[in-house]
Amino acid sequence: MVKIFRLSDRVLTERDGEWREHAGFSFDALFTADDPVAVAREVHEGGSAEAVHEAPPETALPPLGDQEIWAAGVTYKRSKAARMEEAETSGGDVFYDLVYEAERPELFFKATPSRARGHGDKVCIRKDSTWDVPEPELTLAINSHGKVFGFTIGNDMSSRSIEGENPLYLPQAKVYRGSCAIGPCLVVGRDAVDEATSIQLAIERAGETVFAGETKLDQLKRGMEELAEFLFRDNEFPFGAYLMTGTGVVPDSSFTLQGGDGIEIAIDGIGVLRNEVE
Repeated sequence: MVKIFRLSDRVLTERDGEWREHAGFSFDALFTADDPVAVAREVHEGGSAEAVHEAPPETALPPLGDQEIWAAGVTYKRSKAARMEEAETSGGDVFYDLVYEAERPELFFKATPSRARGHGDKVCIRKDSTWDVPEPELTLAINSHGKVFGFTIGNDMSSRSIEGENPLYLPQAKVYRGSCAIGPCLVVGRDAVDEATSIQLAIERAGETVFAGETKLDQLKRGMEELAEFLFRDNEFPFGAYLMTGTGVVPDSSFTLQGGDGIEIAIDGIGVLRNEVE
């Protein structure tokens, strides 16, 4: 597998501990290729040796070009329970129970490239929201032909107070400036994760951990190809897309994010995505 980091002025790739630097790399060309895995390996081999980085960079831009970012919901039982809890007062909880068991998954648009944040950048909570959480999610890289070829880490920031008031407010609860972070890199290769892969979330406030949780991919109800197929059904993505696969780690109803909180999401085989709340 090849890890691709997008920095401000260049791209770094890492494979088997070897780092290489690239000029003129195009994520769009990667996402539109018939075989992105082969392209990523060729790109890595064609780069110049990079001796500076022996560890992932502390900051990185989102690993994307013109890709849209979408998300799936209610794909873990824990997520279903949390959504039912937040929507109970509005009577919308029944919909989350139904979609968890339905053939068709919940899919929604999450972010354009300009709304996405990278590793080390700040994510946002809405000023008109009173209950906000991060959602750590394995995120699929899907090429323009609908093929899953890689992964990154996603933080699907969410206003639970707005979504809980009425399920029809989902776009406002999910789509806003700084509501999404992905990174720290794009891992190209299907062997990067498996059912035993762990997804961990830690939230730090004033130097103390105020929440920590973990789940594993074997708790994901929907298959990766299943989610990708529904996303591309009667739709088109000329530059491919990223798809967040839902969360199995949800803080309880007594917790809400605050400005200055630090969010750290770790996924085995990919790395760690860190963001601060603004």
